[in-house]
Amino acid sequence: MRPNGLDPSSILKRQIRRTLSGLWAERLSRAFWPFTTLALFCAAALGFGLQDVLPPLVSTWVALGSGVALLGLLALGLWRFSPPRRVNALDRLDRSLPARPLSALADAQAIGRDDPASGMVWQAHLRRMLAILATARPVPGDLRLARHDRFALRYVALTAFGLSLLFGAPSRITEATEIAQLPGRAEAVGLGPSWEAWAQPPSYTGRPSLYLNEVDRTVLQLPEGTRVTVRFYGQPGVMSVVESVSGRDEAEPEDMAQDFEITRTGRLSVRGPAGRDWEITMLEDQPPEVELIGMMERERGGQMRQDYRAEDDYGITGGSAEIALNLDAVDRRFGLAADPDPREPITLDLPMPVSGSRTDFTESLFGDMSQHPWANMPVTIALQVEDARGQMGETGPQEVTLPGRRFFDPMAAAVIELRRDILWSQENTARADQLMRAIAHRPEDAFRSDNAIPRFRSAQALLRASLDDGLNESTREELAQTLWDLAILLEEGDLADARERLRRAQERLDEAMRSGADPSEVQELMDELREALRDYMEEMAQQPRERGEAPPDGESMEITQDQIQELLDRIEELMEEGRMDEAAELMAQLNMLLENLEFVEGDGEGGPGNEAMEGLGDTLRDQQDLADDTFREFQEQFNRGAPDADGEGEPQGSDELAERQQALRDMLREQQLQPLPGEGTPEGDAALEALEDAQRAMEEAEEALRDGDTTGALDRQAEAMEALREGMRNMNEALAQDRRDRGEEGQQTGENGRDGSRDPLGRSLGGEIGTDDDMLQGEDTRRRAQELLDEIRRRSAELDRPDAELDYLRRLLDRF
Repeated sequence: MRPNGLDPSSILKRQIRRTLSGLWAERLSRAFWPFTTLALFCAAALGFGLQDVLPPLVSTWVALGSGVALLGLLALGLWRFSPPRRVNALDRLDRSLPARPLSALADAQAIGRDDPASGMVWQAHLRRMLAILATARPVPGDLRLARHDRFALRYVALTAFGLSLLFGAPSRITEATEIAQLPGRAEAVGLGPSWEAWAQPPSYTGRPSLYLNEVDRTVLQLPEGTRVTVRFYGQPGVMSVVESVSGRDEAEPEDMAQDFEITRTGRLSVRGPAGRDWEITMLEDQPPEVELIGMMERERGGQMRQDYRAEDDYGITGGSAEIALNLDAVDRRFGLAADPDPREPITLDLPMPVSGSRTDFTESLFGDMSQHPWANMPVTIALQVEDARGQMGETGPQEVTLPGRRFFDPMAAAVIELRRDILWSQENTARADQLMRAIAHRPEDAFRSDNAIPRFRSAQALLRASLDDGLNESTREELAQTLWDLAILLEEGDLADARERLRRAQERLDEAMRSGADPSEVQELMDELREALRDYMEEMAQQPRERGEAPPDGESMEITQDQIQELLDRIEELMEEGRMDEAAELMAQLNMLLENLEFVEGDGEGGPGNEAMEGLGDTLRDQQDLADDTFREFQEQFNRGAPDADGEGEPQGSDELAERQQALRDMLREQQLQPLPGEGTPEGDAALEALEDAQRAMEEAEEALRDGDTTGALDRQAEAMEALREGMRNMNEALAQDRRDRGEEGQQTGENGRDGSRDPLGRSLGGEIGTDDDMLQGEDTRRRAQELLDEIRRRSAELDRPDAELDYLRRLLDRF
């Protein structure tokens, strides 16, 4: 017996009802999916106008065939369909539960009915079945038809029907009755021809499409290249298009679909029932324009910068710059006298605005051409831009000098000239070998750095090994790279080594950030970075004085070791906290800061110390120019085979060089008579002694030039420049000691005791890094922001930078 006389079916009314609904859906879908699939295909064909592209007779037979097929599939579905009953729902629900409780509750106790213990067990069994029954949930119908519809035709039909509703003419589905009738009966039922037309402007114009059926205006202004689409429905030949805006051949009267592009101003007419006329005024797409702004400039490190402006009515999509050698303007002497080897023009992509409109903008093209054979030589530059329609705008070739790195050390400049000659022409290899053999005769006198001699001999051996068979392209590139590295070593000396150590320390620390180093490794790498950074800053402070460069004009930057230490401590703290992304960004900022360092020398703008340093710097630069001219005179003597050691056959140009040397010696004597910084101090006395040595070397160089001994003159001129550098270094130390005595400690403070120096981002270095006081104040923020954006773009183009820094720079460009 059932516990408490409950009917299980009364508990499961909702579950049974929903399960029964699922059975109906399941059996209907299995029986009628072929019929619904074909019906959807037919509706989609009508919506897309299949009846318009088929001949009337064919359309009639297709319609009749489709109708017969639909009736057959409908009959097949009715034959297969078996309506589900309540007992079917109970059985499916029972099968979905463990132990089939419905069947168990319908059973009766077969044995032990009179045994009370057996009856209690039976009642417990029924209660368990009722508990299971209470957990019953409706069983959904199985609507999976993959085993019946192996090619998923039902989904294809449904997709086609949906597209016909969106892009077709849904109202035309009702024309099925017209298709089913015999030709010529359309007028009898009141159905006539119709049309639709669209005007789609090019996407780059940003203008919307027009549905011409709903446009009330008779005069339209449409951009050049607008696509006009016209569709006719009904009897072919009843309606037509007459237009004079595309220049195409006259369309066939039977064409029910026509597409053409607007290329001129004219008239567009749809002829036939409910026809329309429009006067079309074409908005001509003007070609883009581009112009150069100013002359090509040399940026820090010898980088090229060329500003330009471009505009277009709808926007520039891209552009390029072509740089070609201006051979007619080249000074064809020495290594440039030979005809140059053929070399393709330099092609650079023009930078486009990262955000904002491209209809009218001003940008700057950056590029590092220092190692190119045409560096510091006359070239022509021509810009070309393109709009979305493919129209081109270009500038004429403009004559400029391709910027490159300048070398102030005489031997470095000579090595760079050898490198240029080898890259200029294969004919120069023998001449370059002779010059290198002359230099290698007494290398200890030619090179100040012992490390430079092995590199020079390596380059010489590489050149001599290729003299017989000629330099192939790969060997020439290898030799050019070797000579470039040698020139950098000669020019920068210890600074190159310090920069290399700093670069390696930064790369190792970046790798530790990416791989997750432990605290001991972090501490070791940070110590290594601090040491390399200290050496780099010390060498960098010495380089301007060694080259005789005056302090930078205008706003300059001063930074102390304590401020760098503060930034390094913050990076280390972030790494220890596991905030590697923030540490990497701060490291990239430190890299940008270091590369923009400019050390302020002297005792303030306009002071006597600065005037003396600037005067000596001018003298040193003039002496450098004179040494360059002397070396060219030596080359001419070498090419002519004229002797110079004993003075026989003295070249005419030596007298002029001697006069210039005498003028420089007199200038230096006058500068020694002026008040010099540090007089009476050990540093000042050392500076005066060095200047006297420089004057004595100049006098000996002058005598050697008058005797025609250009080799001896070059040696004495090198001694004079070295003595000038030594004197300037001692004077700078005297100025620094004077500032320390006054308690300035090298700091230049502004009003209210605030530090007046700024970092490369325009932030004050007097306060804490990251405070609100660091923001730009009282300056042209748009100008500073543009300068910063240009600097970020330039740095992001230098692929030899660490990956972490490049990633940070690119994220900055993506954001701003």
